[in-house]
Amino acid sequence: MDLVIYGAQGIALSAYEAIHDIFPQREVRCFAVTERGTNAGMLSGLPVLELADLAETLSDEEKDGTEILIATPENMMPEIEERLDDYGMRCHVRLTSSRMAQMSGYRCARDKRFLPLMALPVGYNRAGVHMFMAKFYKDKPLSSRHPVPEWVAPIQVGAALCEECVANILDSDGVNISEKNVNYSELTALYWIWKNRLERRALYKKDEYYGLSHYRRVLELSDDDILKLADNGVDAVLPYPMPYEPDIGEHHKRYLKPADWAALVKALEELQPEYAKKLPEILGQRYFYNYNIILAKKEVLTDYCAWLFPILERVEELSVPKGRDRADRYIGYMGETLETLYFMANKDRLCITHAGCRFLT
Repeated sequence: MDLVIYGAQGIALSAYEAIHDIFPQREVRCFAVTERGTNAGMLSGLPVLELADLAETLSDEEKDGTEILIATPENMMPEIEERLDDYGMRCHVRLTSSRMAQMSGYRCARDKRFLPLMALPVGYNRAGVHMFMAKFYKDKPLSSRHPVPEWVAPIQVGAALCEECVANILDSDGVNISEKNVNYSELTALYWIWKNRLERRALYKKDEYYGLSHYRRVLELSDDDILKLADNGVDAVLPYPMPYEPDIGEHHKRYLKPADWAALVKALEELQPEYAKKLPEILGQRYFYNYNIILAKKEVLTDYCAWLFPILERVEELSVPKGRDRADRYIGYMGETLETLYFMANKDRLCITHAGCRFLT
């Protein structure tokens, strides 16, 4: 049966590479999208076709013999399924984020580029884990119930900008940049963690980990995974990075204006010249950490935040218009690039592991 991957971004390319590596006998015919738009015309040497064009080339018998793997964010999948049914392509299956995580884990365990947390042995000492889950007052309710582990605490982001309260912890309490949420997005929560949990604790317990996830995107960590952290000396857990073509230097162009990117480069050159020198090398490879999601040792997360936020503050000053005069989440997008830069530049110094990122619907 022919296989077509629906999607043309990081999830779809991750799916293709995992299938190609784990199931080399399975041939992928092409990628499919609703509309070409800014999507590439080719991915991994395969054409990216608009669904209408693909359906037009297939007979009814061929449609029945073509399997569509939907590799997109999960909130888009129901609409895509309806569209496929309308075109008579009813043999389709969802690639859930949990299944994608399993495939990524197996693949990374084999090629050893990105260490999966699942590959480490279970230890005996349970680390203290404090994961904060960013929530926004405009978030739509989840369609189904998802249990929240006891070590995850919701934190409301942009709380200074509204009167509605959706969490017991607000990013507007204590030392904060809550009013910058329109630019910083979930990073106002990371700033709050840094200033009000990491910097303000004079005494730390041994083996404490702090981190940030989202209301709809969470690191998939089991109880056994928590038992792997301390005894294996894990410094950070990040989502499996997504591949982009031809490299991640092209990725930021989808979300950042040239002037904003120039401000970021200048800020790095001024404040972190050694990292500025490493930036071209990092941009020239294919893997990118999305979503500003992280769990790390308290010392590691403290160092990362102390590195990250001065750079972003300088970017605000260099931006035209300045951050306070605009209402787009460009700083949040820059945070993803800087997270990629920081942790890939320090991959030999830190024990960095990876886990799946589950998309909740």
